[in-house]
Amino acid sequence: MVKQKLAQFEFVALMASLMSLVALSIDAVLPALEQIGISIGIKQSNDTQLLITMIFLGLGFGQLIFGPISDSFGRKPVVYFGFGLFVIASFICVAATSIEMMVFGRILQGIGLSAPRTISISMVRDTFSGDYMAKIMSFIVVVFILVPVVAPAIGKIMLDLYGWEFIFYSQLIYGVFVMFWLWKRQPETLPKEKRIKFSTHLFVDGTKEFIKHKQAIIFTLVSGLITGSFIVYLSASQTIFQEQYDLVDEFPFIFAGLAITVGLATFLNGTFVLKYGMLKLVTLFTVVFTAIPVIYMLFFYGKPNPSITILILFFGMQFFAIGFLFGNLRALAMEPIGHIAGIGAAINGFVSTIMAVPIATYIGTFVITTALPLFIGFFVCGMFSLFALYYLQVLQKKDVLVKVP
Repeated sequence: MVKQKLAQFEFVALMASLMSLVALSIDAVLPALEQIGISIGIKQSNDTQLLITMIFLGLGFGQLIFGPISDSFGRKPVVYFGFGLFVIASFICVAATSIEMMVFGRILQGIGLSAPRTISISMVRDTFSGDYMAKIMSFIVVVFILVPVVAPAIGKIMLDLYGWEFIFYSQLIYGVFVMFWLWKRQPETLPKEKRIKFSTHLFVDGTKEFIKHKQAIIFTLVSGLITGSFIVYLSASQTIFQEQYDLVDEFPFIFAGLAITVGLATFLNGTFVLKYGMLKLVTLFTVVFTAIPVIYMLFFYGKPNPSITILILFFGMQFFAIGFLFGNLRALAMEPIGHIAGIGAAINGFVSTIMAVPIATYIGTFVITTALPLFIGFFVCGMFSLFALYYLQVLQKKDVLVKVP
């Protein structure tokens, strides 16, 4: 029993480490956006947001490649190949002399990182199902959240001591460690007898199977809306805290504190999901997610930014709600498609990310002098999410769907 718990603990830690490669590549760079912009000749400060949003574009497209392939060739080989691509992309970023070259490197980084990000979810689905899968995903995300807590502070230290280029080198060092851990300790989760024969029709057939499941489609769309609004915060946080509030040194600690609110909610979700179920929690916290920006707009619409304490309070409540949504939405989308977990995770990740990138890019262009556009974005995304959940209930009442867990 003790060995089983230790094995499960190591599995959670390893899957979280694979996912955290993405978070490290995004969050550790945040304190250095201004310096990177100066080095590669960015003239408009808002253009530095592209260094964040474009990595998500790569993540979206990469999943379409690596997810289906992993259903045919196994999970681990695909992770290794993706990391190799990430290594090449990281050196391109370090050598970049223009925003075009840097954006290309970030997109390529995203494509490479899509392998460990997508395959880790597939490995969880290979091993668990139902509400227990959501519980495991919650614990994985808790560990995963620890990276955003410390990454900006680590990035700031490296920036001050060695320059922004070393931030990219540190990601490679961490990645090599995780790849060795995966190779040495984690067995392949997709046995050969369950693999799908590779063919040109693999993705087409998987897509046809995916769209048969309305539950998977609806929760994928909601995930895209929530993710999009959160990416706006990631890409605009440096503008808000360092430029609008002039909190350059304090920025890593503010970012860490807000990341903890997501982690706390995700940790609590691991317990609550077994008691109340995924759907009830998603419905409740989507309502909360939508209501919080309404309150903010009532008080601050058309006015300057509030005090930093008030802003952090609203952000904290918003991200606490998000902490109950991320893992549950992904688990609900994956629940009916366990038989095509690799392709399913790829389509889910692709659609949600490709939705999120234009949402984040568009809203981010308005975050110049105040944080208000960000809260307007939260509200709009929340309203569309509530409409999608309502539509799901209508379908259930008509018995079009099987009962959602």
